[in-house]
Amino acid sequence: MIPNRAMTLNSSRLNGPTAPRKRFHNTEEAYVTSEKNAFYKSKTHSLTNLIENQVLQEYELKIKNKFDQIVPVLKKISTYQHEDDFVVKAKEYSKSHLGFELPNHLLENTWVKPLDMRELFAWSVFQSHQQVSSSFFSDDPLSGSEKSDQTILFQSFLEECGFHLLDITPCSDGRLAHTVAYALRIPFSAVRRRSHAGALFDIEKTVNRWIKTEHRRHREGLPNKSTKPTRYLKIVTYHFSSLDPYHQGCAAHGSNDSAAAKAGFQRLLDFREAIENSFCCGASVDLLLIGIDTDNDSLRIHLPSAAEDINLKEWISTDELYKKTLHLSPDDSLKEISEIIKIKSETQIEKGMADFIIKIISNNFSQIDYVKQFYDGKYPDAGHAERFIGVGIGFKEVHLRNLTYFAHLDTVEEGAPDLDVGIKIFKGLNVSRNLPIPIVIRFDYSGRVPGAKDRAIEDCMRVNDAINTRYKSLVKDGMLHTLLTIRDRDKKAPAEVVGSSLNSTQKEVH
Repeated sequence: MIPNRAMTLNSSRLNGPTAPRKRFHNTEEAYVTSEKNAFYKSKTHSLTNLIENQVLQEYELKIKNKFDQIVPVLKKISTYQHEDDFVVKAKEYSKSHLGFELPNHLLENTWVKPLDMRELFAWSVFQSHQQVSSSFFSDDPLSGSEKSDQTILFQSFLEECGFHLLDITPCSDGRLAHTVAYALRIPFSAVRRRSHAGALFDIEKTVNRWIKTEHRRHREGLPNKSTKPTRYLKIVTYHFSSLDPYHQGCAAHGSNDSAAAKAGFQRLLDFREAIENSFCCGASVDLLLIGIDTDNDSLRIHLPSAAEDINLKEWISTDELYKKTLHLSPDDSLKEISEIIKIKSETQIEKGMADFIIKIISNNFSQIDYVKQFYDGKYPDAGHAERFIGVGIGFKEVHLRNLTYFAHLDTVEEGAPDLDVGIKIFKGLNVSRNLPIPIVIRFDYSGRVPGAKDRAIEDCMRVNDAINTRYKSLVKDGMLHTLLTIRDRDKKAPAEVVGSSLNSTQKEVH
């Protein structure tokens, strides 16, 4: 407790946007403000993990550069197509610059027809994805695998907070694909993640996952024994834009921050009510609502009350709290965060939840510095810049901002709203540039279950057929291509290709 500082805190500054601040006309005041801004830009927070930031930046650049080199490389290769040794030259050039050879069946007919650059583009995106998937599971570049020290430590911390499982639903917008590993700095294996447009998760399926979790606790004592009084923590992360709130917010909610927060909270309430109605109040879950600013990755954390309610009009802004504690030591910063939580809570917040929120806030400070250090405080790609669409169930290996738009679904019919949004986004990103939309279909399965692999393959084929039917004109014009993949979730192994719209592509991939 720090009474003097607590009494002087202006807690209203930690709310959302207010009326614009008046401009300074006084030269001395303007100078002071300039000095503060310079201090903010040059200073790194005492809680920031600079080593981790460097590792994450190197990973981001490595993966995104792999995809971003595709167009320049293909442009160069297109200049060779009328040369006698075109196939050999194209394969050598792609191997040296992209890390893989282009397939013969897409290269060797250029003497009778023009080179199909759209097919080569889609094939290159798919091959790059396969390489990323393979490296992710074999090398654990984010140090978040199930047996990593970070995962074990975080799972222990989670149980100390009174939770046995953390379930997060971000929006399927690609600007939130890095929510877990970057914005929140949580080991990916310690989280159950399902992305949905507008963060509007399927309540029935989430209830079923809750049932499986509790059943496993009773039968196997995993992740902890059922006798321990821990709870299931469900989090929704909606998103907003501080720099362009009316155009770069969540498309599923019309770029309306309030509507996004309200809809996410209502989905949380409906989930909790479904659990309590089915299994009595003793089976209650804990809820948390978080907003993410897609411009700088700062958070809005809506504090839950002891009555298990959430005030949508009140939140803690990690951006404001970062600035307020920028001059403090690590210990003093943590004390300040704790004090702010006490002040902002309408009623006494449960200690375990408070400790969890403190951890999330301090973790996010590293991400705020990440964006400051490598992107001058705001991302240059304020809007969508995804490289491919991921459809189905899985994609544990995707943890980068604006790499993938997710459409989490079992069937195209039920997931049509999510997928339609993705197609609309990629019409702007790719089709407008005469490039095709690359879609990777994924279905994870359990190798312990007889016939599960065959059913996953059937699911891929079924969804692929439905995509071809729903977007028939795009497919016909060569503006949409698919890669069908499956993965055994019980193994530390990359996805396996089982089909593609690019003829014999799967033979080349293997």
